[in-house]
Amino acid sequence: MRQRHKPWADDFLKENSHIVIPESNLQKGKWKELFGNSNPIHVEIGTGKGQFITGMAEQFPNINFIGIEVVKSIVVNAAQKVIESGQKNIILLNEDANDLREFFAEHEIATIYLNFSDPWPKNRHEKRRLTYHTFLEQYKNVLMTNGELIFKTDNQGLFEYSLVSFSKFGMNFEEVNLDLHKLHDPENIMTEYEEKFSAKGQRIYRSRVTF
Repeated sequence: MRQRHKPWADDFLKENSHIVIPESNLQKGKWKELFGNSNPIHVEIGTGKGQFITGMAEQFPNINFIGIEVVKSIVVNAAQKVIESGQKNIILLNEDANDLREFFAEHEIATIYLNFSDPWPKNRHEKRRLTYHTFLEQYKNVLMTNGELIFKTDNQGLFEYSLVSFSKFGMNFEEVNLDLHKLHDPENIMTEYEEKFSAKGQRIYRSRVTF
C-alpha cells in the first residue's frame, strides 16, 4: 500500500532528531554512548510503523533498540508511536539497510530482527533477499560473538530458502518454528503485518540462528 505523502515530515524529523537520528553513519561504534548506557543493542531491519519495536522496548527495558526504515512517511509513523509509548530505549534510522556496516562497528550489535522482509520470489532477484549470503556476511560482521538473527515470515518459500542459506553459511540453528502462533510464545510481539496475516489464518514461520 502506498503511503500518503506527509509534507510536514521533514520538520517533524528535525524536531524529533533525538528519536530519528540524522547522519546516523557518524554514530558508528558510538551507539551505547548515545543511549547513555551499556545495555545490549538489538536492531530491527524494516521497522515499519513501529508496533514491534515499541512492544519489545516496553517488554525489555534493559535492551536498547534501533529500528531502520527507509520510507520517510513510515518512519514518521514509527516515531509517533515511540513518542506515544514513552519508551526511552528506542532510536530510529531513516536509512536504507543495504549494508549495516555503514552504521555499526564490528561486533556492536547483540541481535538482529528480520520481520516479514520482501520475499523477492523471482530467481533473478535472489541477491536482494535479506537472507542471501552477502547480507549474512554483514550481519556476522556487526553482530557480537554468538549474536542472534531472528527471522519471521509468512512466506513459506522464503523461509525454506532462508533455512538453506543459513545452513550453507554454517550458522547454528537455535529454533525452527513452522507455526509460531501455535507455540503461544508470551514474548512474541506481533508486527502489523503479522497481525494481518495471522487474522487471515496464514501460518507464521520463525527461526533463530547464531553465527
